[in-house]
Amino acid sequence: MSTALLAAHQVSKRFGDFTAVDAVSLTLHAGEIHALLGENGAGKSTLVKMFYGSLQPTAGEILWRGAPLRVDNPAQARALGIAMVFQHFSLFEALTVSENIALALPPGPSLADLSARIEALSQDYGLPLTANQVVADLSVGERQRVEIIRCLLQEPAVLIMDEPTAVLTPQEADQLFDTLRRLAAEGCAILYISHRLAEVRALCHHATILRHGRVVADLDPAAETADSLAELMVGTSILAQDKSMSSTATDGLAVLAVRDLSVPADGPFGVALQHIDLTVKAGEIVAIAGIAGNGQSELFNTLSGECLSTPGAVTIDGQVCGDWPVSRRRALGAAFVPEERLGHGAVPDLPLSENVILTRHASDRDLARGGFVNSRAAAALARRVAAAFDVRKSRPDPEARALSGGNLQKFVIGRELDRAPRLLIVNQPTWGVDAGAAAVIRQALIALAADGAAVLMISQDLDEIFAVADRVAVIARGRLAPARPVTDISRRDIGLLMAGLPAQAAS
Repeated sequence: MSTALLAAHQVSKRFGDFTAVDAVSLTLHAGEIHALLGENGAGKSTLVKMFYGSLQPTAGEILWRGAPLRVDNPAQARALGIAMVFQHFSLFEALTVSENIALALPPGPSLADLSARIEALSQDYGLPLTANQVVADLSVGERQRVEIIRCLLQEPAVLIMDEPTAVLTPQEADQLFDTLRRLAAEGCAILYISHRLAEVRALCHHATILRHGRVVADLDPAAETADSLAELMVGTSILAQDKSMSSTATDGLAVLAVRDLSVPADGPFGVALQHIDLTVKAGEIVAIAGIAGNGQSELFNTLSGECLSTPGAVTIDGQVCGDWPVSRRRALGAAFVPEERLGHGAVPDLPLSENVILTRHASDRDLARGGFVNSRAAAALARRVAAAFDVRKSRPDPEARALSGGNLQKFVIGRELDRAPRLLIVNQPTWGVDAGAAAVIRQALIALAADGAAVLMISQDLDEIFAVADRVAVIARGRLAPARPVTDISRRDIGLLMAGLPAQAAS
């Protein structure tokens, strides 16, 4: 057995009466890629925050190279040799690559010397970077390289990675796997958090699975199937998406029509939309694939009415509405689910019974009339949505911020589906959501389309796209390639289009 570098021994973390991590033991060995799996709210983030010094254990102990250790803060963790690449990047867009990396390192070499080290190390590990490039000009995949190289310059013994492939093309993910395998071969221990179970099986040597804060399995993921891993995570079998109920989309009417939509960039770091054409028919699900930061948010905001365009650029159910605000588009039967669930899809400090009103007050007279809210009806609606989508909560009517990410996502989507909309536009429907919650959400989208609605799904998850969508279009640098049936396009072709190559090159 290789050297035990980092270990948790019967570690627990309590927040008041709530136990987030309950007597967890886990050991990371040099040269090991170790998966940490679990559904949303299982305790994964809390555990790694204790490893990284952001939180302190309530009970148990953390061991470093066999000796008990108290990690008081992330700076101490980095000094020991524990590095972490977070799911959400912490980069200043107006600064260069080298300037961003310098901020995370102790004072030392000049910026010129650091730039030379960055470029040499990034080339050596197959993650090439240009040190003087401004981060705002980098793709999302390149930004992740900055985060990784920033960690590697600290020569870590342990590298923690949280959902590292969520924003990568298939080609970039393969390149990342090669880098991680090389790091492991050089003796680095890697703790790998991901909801993508197929890549866990292919990459990781060992897996620890948490459920409700407790360890429920320690196993070799390669000896399992993706389904068996998912069942261990959620404690029940995961139903595969059933598309047999899908209606014949080719016979449906165009519910959403986008014609020559062009919108200038909103600020220096925004993306301009250029000549977007798209149609979504009744009874079909159309997916938009792409790497984050290529215009998805701008497109969602324009289609939802948060940003206005020329009148004829957007048509919903035959009504020209490009210059209409959100509420008027909802009155046409449209519903919208933004990418950011906490703060955009829901108000953090409001209870669920008040969050349901946010998108229903203008169209549901049972909830609001004449400026007055029917609190009893709102509470009943919140209970109905929670029951229909298995939203798990610690008390009857908690604030939105009290829910785990997956449960809040189920609530936000359930709130919109409860309206039985004619058109649903959803941005990243299962972002950071565990397998059980993802299956519930995806099947709900399929059922909505089967009932005759048009669904436009913006997603970075190719597994999701192939499981749910009828057609897929790829967005890159604000331009949208023509939509194609999912049966007529490969993952490789989508990856090339995501990277901005012309369609004929992908073909």
